[in-house]
Amino acid sequence: MTDSRQAGDRKLWGGRFAEATDGLVELFNASVGFDQRLAEQDIRGSLAHVAMLGRQGILTEDEVAEITAGLHGVLADIRAGTFEWRLDREDVHMNVEAALRDRIGPVAGKLHTARSRNDQVAVDFRLFTKEAALDLAGKTRELRAVMLAEAEKHLETEVILPGYTHLQVAQPILLSHWFMAYVAMLERDEGRFRDAAERMDESPLGSSALAGTPWPLDRHATARELGFARPTANSLDGVGSRDFALEFLSACAILAAHLSRLSEELILYSTFEFGFITLPDSHTTGSSIMPQKKNPDVSELARGKAGRVFGNLMGLLTVVKGTPLAYNKDLQEDKEGVFDSYDTLSIVLRLYAEMMPKTVWHADVTRAAAARGYSTATDVADFLARQGVPFREAHEVVGGLVGLASRTSRQLWDLTDEELRAAHPLLNAGVAQQLTVQESVRSRQSFGGTAPDRVREAIVNAKQALNP
Repeated sequence: MTDSRQAGDRKLWGGRFAEATDGLVELFNASVGFDQRLAEQDIRGSLAHVAMLGRQGILTEDEVAEITAGLHGVLADIRAGTFEWRLDREDVHMNVEAALRDRIGPVAGKLHTARSRNDQVAVDFRLFTKEAALDLAGKTRELRAVMLAEAEKHLETEVILPGYTHLQVAQPILLSHWFMAYVAMLERDEGRFRDAAERMDESPLGSSALAGTPWPLDRHATARELGFARPTANSLDGVGSRDFALEFLSACAILAAHLSRLSEELILYSTFEFGFITLPDSHTTGSSIMPQKKNPDVSELARGKAGRVFGNLMGLLTVVKGTPLAYNKDLQEDKEGVFDSYDTLSIVLRLYAEMMPKTVWHADVTRAAAARGYSTATDVADFLARQGVPFREAHEVVGGLVGLASRTSRQLWDLTDEELRAAHPLLNAGVAQQLTVQESVRSRQSFGGTAPDRVREAIVNAKQALNP
């Protein structure tokens, strides 16, 4: 770029420089490579701003009309892919404004009346983040609906799954109960995104550089026009705060953690050793050398990408922790992490919404697995407790029986009458054989439990929450 061309652009934002910017500084300083993604939001903000300037008598009708038409022309070029993004113009804001000047001449400079790049970037980014939060809320809701439908489908045949603690077989549960656990998580995830969107529903436009402006702006009008509930109440906070992005990234991180937990379970369940599920061919890959392999790449990538999403939150927390009020160039680092987390979770949510209905569960395998590991031991202890035996005593009795069965490679229901009566006079083979995994599941009648009636109740409630 020539010095004269750069000097011409610098006049656009009023800088006074004795020499051209060093090329490496220009590269280091520029954000247009990623913040051009905010072009639509930037032009929407400018259209609202110029319309308000006209209504307030700050610009003439002709000036407003000329600037508005020019902005629409720039937007059309961007949408058509013919817009020239220039590094020397630093960011999306100056690229758009310079292109507007090239298109309509000096009157373009009046667009920036009573506005700073500080409130301009803040409103653009807040618009994007609010829209991203609502979009992820919607996609989370779609996956929640899929998981709910799967829960309802598998409840029809009461498919039983081993429930785990410490990744050791603990107690049998309904597969539907497992699905409903993720429905509950996703409902909270959706709520976090919607809560975040509501809190960030404020327009910084009109805060100007940091202190407001002497111009007679109507900030409430521009807020309404941009779809915000209200303008920000403090100009320093309006341009200098990024907690809305932090809250968005926090919601992203929690959702990513939930999806990573789901991924881990599906990866385990799809192994030869577990054999609980067969993942669809459409969402798995083969091995480059081992023809028998079917790799759960979607789940592994979803699990791995959680680390990126966590890192984006930590990265922005680190950026803002030492920045004084109001705006600092550090805040240029606020966008890439938000973009990345949004893009990452958008595709993971879509992939899981597609994959889960196509995943085949092997009910005979899961039921057999639920019967292993002495998963009904607690039921035996509960039986004794219902007969008046203190639970701690019952726990000790059954622990001894589990030890005996384990040493002789048997299940509890394989123990003899003599062995059971020797452990406690209230026990016998008939009692042990009645305590099946199915009866264990059906006995868990407490609210939120895995009994079919309780799961059915949970599904009804979840449906009502999904479609109020």
